[in-house]
Amino acid sequence: MVRAPLALDIDRADGGPLFLAIAEAITRDITRGRLRPGARLPGTRALARELGVHRNTVDAAYQELRMQGWLQAAPARGTFVAEDLPQTMTAPPATPVLAEPAARRPALAFSDGAPDPGLVPDKALARAFRRALLSPAFRNGADDGDARGTRALREALADYLASGRGVVADPGRLLIARGSQMALYLAARATLAPGAAVAVEEPGYPLAWAAFRAAGVEPRGVPVDAGGLSVVALEAALDADPRIGAVCVTPHHQYPTTVTMGAARRLQLLDLAQRRGLVVIEDDYDHDYRFEGRPVLPLAARAPEDLPLIYVGSLSKLLSPGIRLGYALAPEPLLSRMAEARAAIDRQGDAPLEAALAEMIRDGDLGRHARKARRIYRARRDLLAGALAERLGERVVFDLPAGGLALWMRSAQGGADLWAMRAGQAGLALLPGARFMLGAPAPQAFRLGYAALDAAQIVRAVEILAQSCPQG
Repeated sequence: MVRAPLALDIDRADGGPLFLAIAEAITRDITRGRLRPGARLPGTRALARELGVHRNTVDAAYQELRMQGWLQAAPARGTFVAEDLPQTMTAPPATPVLAEPAARRPALAFSDGAPDPGLVPDKALARAFRRALLSPAFRNGADDGDARGTRALREALADYLASGRGVVADPGRLLIARGSQMALYLAARATLAPGAAVAVEEPGYPLAWAAFRAAGVEPRGVPVDAGGLSVVALEAALDADPRIGAVCVTPHHQYPTTVTMGAARRLQLLDLAQRRGLVVIEDDYDHDYRFEGRPVLPLAARAPEDLPLIYVGSLSKLLSPGIRLGYALAPEPLLSRMAEARAAIDRQGDAPLEAALAEMIRDGDLGRHARKARRIYRARRDLLAGALAERLGERVVFDLPAGGLALWMRSAQGGADLWAMRAGQAGLALLPGARFMLGAPAPQAFRLGYAALDAAQIVRAVEILAQSCPQG
């Protein structure tokens, strides 16, 4: 077991983001055999203290490596080197997968859609956090023992969801979690017995699948097309596998393709769920990022009252990957079962952080930050789209998403794996379509999360893409 200090050799010579430099240092130690498969890494707080950096930076590095398959997280246990890596690694693989940091240490990376940690409203958050620590409610332990989270944040979120998303949320039916992945895990635990199955989008979100598997539930892929999850294919899957008791969807901006599910298909999905007795788990992970038009209301705003629907959201996408705070809105008795499961692994959450975010919502600081972030991210989206069109032309196909923090770029000529390899050799890490598949053939595409890249980095990243294109 690896314990702090980790003694990482971090190379900042290329001037890239610090969290990538930390991720690359960990990867080097894995490929050299210093960190063995299954080894436990220090917690983010301990490693941040050792390196003299903010905890958010370490959390972003860990998240990047989990997405790339180098690390895996175990609920209530910690973060570990992935078990499925070779036991003996003294050098990088002969044929590297260049969506991962390797010996050449890519200086740039398109993420899965993570926000820019540099935009965190740190002054407002620090003020709110300080006031939370000094408040009588915190000192008196007013919310001690409530696995649903602090009352203040649940009340603030109820107002936030009603005004911004048209979702009527009773604070008593809200549960605060350490990120949306925990909320998804708790949703699976509350709704499905071990050995059951949950229908998921394919391509889809691998961390959600990991959460479901941790709950003893097997994900079953359902195809996604230009309108999102195929309801026809979902009904066929239900006929083929009677163990499917729930469906998990991302209708606002489908992950990873970014398409929005239209009104007709949403109604078809709700009708099917009601007819077949399905629990609907709606992951509304990036609702705050809509650049054109009015945001499409969540399924939770339109669903029949008697339909069991669990609505999952996150404040991490709005603030920073290092601020792990998600939430779930669910009917009784599902919420009670989720709270019981949460109490077994994490009794009451982070009360000071929850109180601070409640204050930021009430005072309007979170809304002001969201408006500022939307302006910046829209400019970065437009810059990326323009650069791709100029430098790659007909070699790629993409639809300009109305919102979100990523773009789904398809290769018109195939060869995504080779393209990823060449880009990695040139210093750009990519997330190819194969990473988002359960078993179906991989799309010749990439998810280009641009939000954490500034203008110069976006231009450089597209230049590398153009130079490394297999048919370029």
